[in-house]
Amino acid sequence: MKTYRMASIPGDGIGPEVIAEGVKVLNAVAELDGGFRFDWTEFPWGCEYYLRNGVMMDEDGIERLKGFDAIYLGAVGAPGVPDHISLWGLLLAIRKGFDQYINLRPVKLLRGAPCPLKGVGPGEIDMTFIRENSEGEYAGSGAWLYKDQPNEVVIQNGVFSRVGCERVIRYAYELARKEKKTLSSISKGNALNYSMVFWDQIFKEVGKDYPDVKTYSYLVDAASMFMVRDPKRFEIVVTSNLFGDILTDLGAAITGGLGLAAGANLNPERKYPSMFEPIHGSAPDIAGRGVANPIAAVWSASQILDFFGHEAWGRKVLAAIETLLSERKTLTPDLGGSATTGETGDAITALLRENRQ
Repeated sequence: MKTYRMASIPGDGIGPEVIAEGVKVLNAVAELDGGFRFDWTEFPWGCEYYLRNGVMMDEDGIERLKGFDAIYLGAVGAPGVPDHISLWGLLLAIRKGFDQYINLRPVKLLRGAPCPLKGVGPGEIDMTFIRENSEGEYAGSGAWLYKDQPNEVVIQNGVFSRVGCERVIRYAYELARKEKKTLSSISKGNALNYSMVFWDQIFKEVGKDYPDVKTYSYLVDAASMFMVRDPKRFEIVVTSNLFGDILTDLGAAITGGLGLAAGANLNPERKYPSMFEPIHGSAPDIAGRGVANPIAAVWSASQILDFFGHEAWGRKVLAAIETLLSERKTLTPDLGGSATTGETGDAITALLRENRQ
């Protein structure tokens, strides 16, 4: 039997509550399949850990995580810890430490999910965002000069390397070719006259190797408008770190909210472990009340199954989520129901058991 070594970092706020349901679903799938199992190791890192120890994770954290097949992350952030400390001390440290340069986020309107767009139904929003995840606007490069002086200046550099741009763009072309879908590049080359002109140039260069892939290029402001007015025009989308971060939150808004949004941080070569997470925040205002929506965490669990080659089970998990949303019997308060986090996870595992064939 195949054993997948899994690192769980439940994190802060509602993170432990929703990750527990994702683990429940993954273990249920493994039991139903019978051909593999998950071996879990939980790490207590996050903001509470920081307040006790002065660090978001242990100094040897990256080394300890290196031997796992994948990482399952809950949420990062809590009152009393500045966001840049929590982000750079854990989430970005793992992304960069393990060269997880592909951020893969599905923006898909599931059957039964609420959509604020008039006249738009399932099948009309089905995008996959490929976001550059290692450099760009989030490279952390810059300077803070003359601090607290009248002539104070801050400089935030966007770092765009040929290697960094080409590998994420090529990954997107490969996915578009495999799935026989269009590929849209989103940049801001008219205003960012170095970084985004460079991005656009590499998109065209790499495209010469994929003459069979139909491509489009949009400025980010126009793309945000079209995502609302005509979302069906987007299939596979590739963009920079900052633009991908913003546009996928817009994508979540038009497909049911952050409670239904999942993401994967991939090291495609599998030299290092990849990391999977719901993309919502830690929601400290509802933490501990048992009302957090675990569907995003369960969706990221389906991405874990896809990553390990169990795509059929990944599809079954999504089908169970769609059934849950359509039946509207077991939904958390954010979706108009009264179910608890645990009851929602139980309902999904029950649907998987009922439809195991």
